[in-house]
Amino acid sequence: MAEEAGVFMVPQTVGSVLCCKCGVRMAPNAANMCVRCLRSEVDITEGLQKHVIILHCPECNCYLQPPRTWIKAELESKELLTFCIKRLKNLNKVRLVHAEFIWTEPHSKRIKVKLSVQKEVLHGAILEQSYVVEYVQQEQMCDSCSRIQANPDQWVAAVQLRQHVSHRRTFFYLEQLILKHDAAVHAIKIKQMDHGIDFFFGNRSHAVKFVEFVGKVAPIRSRHDKQLVSHDSKSNNYNYKYTFSVELSPVCREDLICLPPRVAVSLGNLGPLVICTKVTNSIALLDPFTLRHCFLDADQYWRSSFKPLLTSRQLIEYIVLDVEIISPEVNIGGSRYALADVQVARVSDFGKNDTIFSVKSYLGHLLSPGDYALGYDLYGANTNDIDFDSYRGLVVPEAILIKKSYEEKRQKKRGKPRSWKLKNLNMEVEESRNRVEDEKKNTEYEEFLRDLEENPEMRFNISLYRNRDYQPSEIASTVDGDFPSIPIEELLADLDLSENEDEDDMHD
Repeated sequence: MAEEAGVFMVPQTVGSVLCCKCGVRMAPNAANMCVRCLRSEVDITEGLQKHVIILHCPECNCYLQPPRTWIKAELESKELLTFCIKRLKNLNKVRLVHAEFIWTEPHSKRIKVKLSVQKEVLHGAILEQSYVVEYVQQEQMCDSCSRIQANPDQWVAAVQLRQHVSHRRTFFYLEQLILKHDAAVHAIKIKQMDHGIDFFFGNRSHAVKFVEFVGKVAPIRSRHDKQLVSHDSKSNNYNYKYTFSVELSPVCREDLICLPPRVAVSLGNLGPLVICTKVTNSIALLDPFTLRHCFLDADQYWRSSFKPLLTSRQLIEYIVLDVEIISPEVNIGGSRYALADVQVARVSDFGKNDTIFSVKSYLGHLLSPGDYALGYDLYGANTNDIDFDSYRGLVVPEAILIKKSYEEKRQKKRGKPRSWKLKNLNMEVEESRNRVEDEKKNTEYEEFLRDLEENPEMRFNISLYRNRDYQPSEIASTVDGDFPSIPIEELLADLDLSENEDEDDMHD
């Protein structure tokens, strides 16, 4: 700019000088010494800690931040690096530029951190220097882990999760959410009960936090109580045991619901026959004949609670004979629907009668002649519901289709392992004396895995892991077709460091 304006500029050149100690040519600085000689004269790390002892709890993997705070941090994590830097004294005398971990053997009980610091030295010169700090881990259990080791049954607060339904579908899904968000990381013990799960905590605040988490992922209502354990009259100290009773809504995904008249009117005369399409902290309802939808939060539901008319355990299989699209495809809440007139027949009627049903379905975008679908048989159902009987003159369809069925294609892949797997909570499970109950539980868990394969929305908040035992075959790829499967991009690598693997690595 100055040249364009015609201003004369004097070119500047950077001169060089000789180091006053070794005579090496260098750029001038305030000390007139090269970097090597300057470091030999001045050590800016003098007086800084290079060896630190830290206390580590082997049970919960926490580190003690004096005087009493325990911080949970994984190896080579940002939290652990911050903790290590804060433990250093006199670090305020220098300026910290960079910090990073140096790899050490995980079982060596040593953590090494490389620090780069700057400081002003002779005559204003800035010197930068790196050094290594070694942290020695000493094992010491924290207070909560010490109490647990002394008495595993010594709990302070218990959370009782219950759902009054005939299946455990909701608890399978809730278990995966708890694992992904580490919601039960402070639980002393987890016990599986008949209609739910019990969580035991060593601190009341941990139980309250867990109840708040469950309330964010499911419509619940809760109440709490406390019981006096001991009382010290001299110091006026009271010890209580707290119990939190949490009830989950009995409405589950794919349930058929007959809305009570008051609820239907408050929702703009929705239904009254609706399908539950999604359950989070609110319940998503869809009218399968008009595609109108709404959401009920926990407060709205429990003010006038209702039970499903038919549950997913009562679905039967139909075969699709003809499909005629009525309306174009629409997107509702991230899911696609299209109304269609569908002709179906019950698979159980084949070879017995020629009964055919003409019904309206919201699965027009999925179904084609020859497909199989699961639905509710209202033609032969015997319902005993007060809300359903209160609607006089209600035209009830002969069947309501819920989802497409892939049972025929699953028969060809029966017994073959999946390419993915799930983790499970470390729960105490009482040995069942009834073989039928064990088979029922295994069947329900298999149905839950199928739901994950068919519904991408359902597995959005779940961590899926790659199955190391899975070996793809050419036969399986030819069978798949439009069979629902989970893409490999959604799977996580499962890090499993066991003693056996370590021993194998040493032999290799």
